[in-house]
Amino acid sequence: MGHLDELWGRTVENLVREGLIKSDAVRRAFLKYPRYLFVEKRYRAYAHVDEPLPIPAGQTVSAPHMVAIMLELADLERGMSVLEVGTGSGWNAALVAELVKTDVYTIERIPELVEFARRNLERAGVKSVHVILGDGSKGFPPKAPYDRILVTAGAPDVPRPLVEQLKPGGKLIIPVGSYHLWQELLEVIKRPDGSVEVKNRGGVAFVPLIGEYGWRQ
Repeated sequence: MGHLDELWGRTVENLVREGLIKSDAVRRAFLKYPRYLFVEKRYRAYAHVDEPLPIPAGQTVSAPHMVAIMLELADLERGMSVLEVGTGSGWNAALVAELVKTDVYTIERIPELVEFARRNLERAGVKSVHVILGDGSKGFPPKAPYDRILVTAGAPDVPRPLVEQLKPGGKLIIPVGSYHLWQELLEVIKRPDGSVEVKNRGGVAFVPLIGEYGWRQ
């Protein structure tokens, strides 16, 4: 994979130079788990390009800069409990697991992607990510509450169950907006008294979050 590693290394250094990867921990995670491990063979040669790529079931794996932005915003620390909504390829969950060094739970509604992500994670040697088939808009109560919840699909508004499953002081990162393409990336912080503070972190483009507390099919 030498050539792919070289190309990927350049992408990571560009993200550092652009100030999108700010922390050494995120940089190291990106280098440990390159995006080419999480796409189909025919897309590996393009995995270093900073844009979304197709994955099965008509979904996409996010552009590297978008993943960097979300991970830096999430401010992940060793030992944190994290729920990811929208497993997709499994790439983001692998990066999260590398940052928190503990079990990460990730929910995916499309069976084909659950299998795809599990295969990718196994091939990459990631053992601490648990991929669950289900409606991520309802969160995952068995392992709640969470320090961080990361949503990688756009919702019409902030799903109530996700806020309920945050620890006080916890943080939810979620794109909210229109069904297709344009959303605002929101940082939702749960205060110790249970109220929430919402910060808008700018415009983003994600596939829709389908589910009981997301968009209808």
